[in-house]
Amino acid sequence: MSVTEKLSPQQFGRFRDFIYRQSGIRVDVSKVTLVSNRIRRRLRAGAFTDFDAYYAHLTSPQGAGELEQFLDAITTNETHFFRTAGHFDWFRGEFLTEMIQRQRDAARPPLLRIWSAACSTGEEPYSLAICITENSLRLRNWKASIVGTDISEAVLKEARQGIYQKRSLEEVSPTQLRRYFDAQPDGNAWQVKPAVRELVEFRRHNLMDPLRLPPFDCIFIRNVLIYFDRESKQAVIKNLIGALARGGYLVVGPSEGIYDMLEPLVKRATYLYQKT
Repeated sequence: MSVTEKLSPQQFGRFRDFIYRQSGIRVDVSKVTLVSNRIRRRLRAGAFTDFDAYYAHLTSPQGAGELEQFLDAITTNETHFFRTAGHFDWFRGEFLTEMIQRQRDAARPPLLRIWSAACSTGEEPYSLAICITENSLRLRNWKASIVGTDISEAVLKEARQGIYQKRSLEEVSPTQLRRYFDAQPDGNAWQVKPAVRELVEFRRHNLMDPLRLPPFDCIFIRNVLIYFDRESKQAVIKNLIGALARGGYLVVGPSEGIYDMLEPLVKRATYLYQKT
């Protein structure tokens, strides 16, 4: 097989349908080059002769171990700390203030649970953890926890290490970098400090399935559902709403295409919905 060969329309259709069945993600035909390149890496890793041989293995009982590697290759996307700064300004400001006031009014316990859904390599949940740490005086005697989930175990492995290059840290202020990160010996990377990492637990999870954990006060789901078709989006939204505590908030990206699916929630801002 030529190193420049792309999936044929028939091959792309088979892989696209397989990706959809496994993850709920509908890959647009415009992504044929991207998908071809990422599958080709798996061909080389497994010494497969061509796309058809790889597909036959992937869909066989013997291919179960390859499935996770395949989904890792297809679904991984870059992100960075404090992406869409206004969302984090709301979280560290209005949201935490409201939670604290509710607790003072005896309307909730001093317990904060956050879910970063489809968290990739961990920048989002660690950004949330930094926001919480910055408010440690206001949150004294509180117990806070963040769950970061993704379908890719490979990106979760990176997230657990918490080591990032400069490009991921462009929105981190010099003060935050000094307080919450440790410079690595090569001078080109920084690791999230243990006190921040300890706030975050990472789990592998498919958004098409319910996350069977106690309800969350806030769920971030951003720049993910643009890859899902309408039917899959509805399934994911149902799972997210089911995971929200009463009074909890859902933070969404600007291009998710789900706004007409959030009727059980009350819109508080263009990106913010509350379960009342």
